[in-house]
Amino acid sequence: MINCVIIDDEPLARDGIANYVRQVDFLQLTGTCEDPVELMKILDEHPVDLVFLDIQTPKMNGIDFLKIVKDPPLVIITTAYPSYALEGFQLNVLDYLLKPITFDRFFKSAAKARDYHQLITRPADPPPQKIDPAADYFFIKCGSKYEKIYFNDILYIQGTQNYVTICTNKGKYLTLLYLKNLEENLDSRAFIRVHKSYIVSIDKIEGIEGNEIFIQSHHIPISRNYREQVIEKVVANKLWDKIKFS
Repeated sequence: MINCVIIDDEPLARDGIANYVRQVDFLQLTGTCEDPVELMKILDEHPVDLVFLDIQTPKMNGIDFLKIVKDPPLVIITTAYPSYALEGFQLNVLDYLLKPITFDRFFKSAAKARDYHQLITRPADPPPQKIDPAADYFFIKCGSKYEKIYFNDILYIQGTQNYVTICTNKGKYLTLLYLKNLEENLDSRAFIRVHKSYIVSIDKIEGIEGNEIFIQSHHIPISRNYREQVIEKVVANKLWDKIKFS
C-alpha cells in the first residue's frame, strides 16, 4: 500500500484527486492540505510515500518546496501550467499531470508510482557484473521479469536516487541500479553523460539548443558542467560551416 498526500489550494481539485485515490486499491490517502508548509507537519507525523503536488499554492510554490526539501517522498505534479514540466523533471518528479486530469491518466501515473515504490523498497540486488564488451545487449531486472536491452535501442538513461529508467525505441524500463555503475559499463564512444541524472546515446541526438538535447520527442537537459564536453564530443568534429567550405 502506498501512503499518499494531496496538496492543492483548490477544494474541488483536492476532492477530485481524493476521489481518484479512493478508486485505486494500492493507494491510501494519508491527508490533504493547501500548501507544502502544511505537508511538513504531516511528514513529521505519518509515513508518506507519494505526494500529489500542485505548483501554484499559497505560502510556498511547489517547485520551491522541491528545491529545499531533503529526501522528499515520490512526487507527482498536478497543475494547469505546462511550462513547469521541464523544471519539474529536472527536480526528479515522478510524473506531471495537467489539469483537468482524467482518471485514465491518473491511474497510469499511480501505477508508475507503484512500480517505483516497489523498486525502492525491495532488497537490493547484488552489484552488477561487468557487461561483456563484445555483446550488443545486456539484461536488467524489472520487477520479477528479466528484460533484454540492446545498446543500439537505447535513446537515453535517467537516474533517480538508486534506480534508473532506460528509455529505448521499444519503451521505458525501470530497474534498481545506480547511474554511475551503468555508465561504467557503457561504451564511452557511443554514450555520453550530459547531466548528473542523464546519459544519452550519441547517435540518437537529433539536435542541441541552449541547455537541451533533442532525441525524438524527448527534451533532455544539459547541465553547465557537461555542456562543453558534449559540444566537443558530439558537434565539434562534425560541424559543417563556411570555414570548411572556403
